[in-house]
Amino acid sequence: MFGKILLLAALCAVVNCRYLIIEEPVYYIQHYDEPEKTANMRVRRDAHGAITVNSDGTSGAVVKVPFAGNDKNIVSAIGSVDLTDRLKVGAATAGLALDNVKGHGLSITDTHIPGFGDKLTAAGKVNLIHNDNHDLTAKAFATRNMPNLPVVPNFNTVGAGFDYMFKDKIGASATAAHTDFINRNDYSLDGKLNLFKSPDTSIDFNAGLKKFETPFIKSSWEPNFGFSLSKYF
Repeated sequence: MFGKILLLAALCAVVNCRYLIIEEPVYYIQHYDEPEKTANMRVRRDAHGAITVNSDGTSGAVVKVPFAGNDKNIVSAIGSVDLTDRLKVGAATAGLALDNVKGHGLSITDTHIPGFGDKLTAAGKVNLIHNDNHDLTAKAFATRNMPNLPVVPNFNTVGAGFDYMFKDKIGASATAAHTDFINRNDYSLDGKLNLFKSPDTSIDFNAGLKKFETPFIKSSWEPNFGFSLSKYF
């Protein structure tokens, strides 16, 4: 166990621990909401994306380019870049996504994190409820973490949760994840309030609570909050 603590300390020393686990496999790809989604049009068939700036100084961009499909399913190339508050690349992601007109989806992505290594993630979602007032989706992911430190072995993270949205205005999500390396569990509860939305712009207030547990250390619930501005194209 002491050896695992030393390995974890080595990891944290060379990379922002935000990327070590666990919150979501890919930030902007996973959190990207297409404003054109309606009951009759839930999958876009043209190239599109978003640029987001957060009140803590971080930012990111995501793009999605459909290239195959039929009237029910669309296959797209996806990519995203996260920037730190110092405008340095925090993570870069590329992959493929399969979207269904009923709101279901699958994706496989590779995320490169400077100073850490790569994360290969398979993710899926199933839409459970969708009407004029409510949208509820179950999600799950599995990630193979591949650090570029010789002393740290590859390790896995698996997680699942739910996303809920009321009238495209108020949102909530809950996620739990388990990392086999040092037997760590992570939990997050997040909320979103849309303050303004147009076809190409969204301003949101985001707030949440996060905690983690391991056999030898655990955190309390830690709050986080901020604002985000997104421009869609």
